[in-house]
Amino acid sequence: MEILIVLGLVLAGAVYLAVRSNRPDDTTTPPSRPGLHKKPRLATNQGQRTSQPQRFDPDHRIPKPDFTILSGSAYVVDGDTLVIKKTQIRLFGVDAPEMNHPYGKKAKWALVSLCKGQKIRAEVTEQDTHGRTVAKCYLEDGRDLSAEMVKLGLAIDWPKFSGGRYQSMEMPDARKKLWLANARQNGHMGLWKQYEEKQAARKLKN
Repeated sequence: MEILIVLGLVLAGAVYLAVRSNRPDDTTTPPSRPGLHKKPRLATNQGQRTSQPQRFDPDHRIPKPDFTILSGSAYVVDGDTLVIKKTQIRLFGVDAPEMNHPYGKKAKWALVSLCKGQKIRAEVTEQDTHGRTVAKCYLEDGRDLSAEMVKLGLAIDWPKFSGGRYQSMEMPDARKKLWLANARQNGHMGLWKQYEEKQAARKLKN
């Protein structure tokens, strides 16, 4: 009798295990919580791609500072050009005659006289279309070199670049006297060519 009871218990246990193993919600590990095993996403800024860095765009370079300061003694090239610490500088906002033009040498020596023994302060504003450095240049006492050359009648205001800053300082006859500089401002470069051709012809005769 006891053997029958044991066999019955064993058979009941086997049936119970067989039924339990076929139930869909029966696992050997606890059920996972929603999202627990999902692959984490990379954190990105909205609208940006993270696959590859963007290539450098030369049109979006970091802009230069508004100005750079140069200071030191000056070597004068002509009436509106000087050199400070090996940097050739064009005086801001004015136009002086070229060395081979009327009053060209006089303008140069006037600028030499102004700069002699002075420590010139140049506040760089930009580079012109020829790659030259343009700067507002000041004497030790704060006088603006561009203004001083205009007041002497040896340079004229160039409104395109100065905004008319020095126009009121011009001598009454300055544009008539410096007519080639005035012609350049007005786009009459043919007058330059005619003048220089005449100068070349005179040299050949001499």
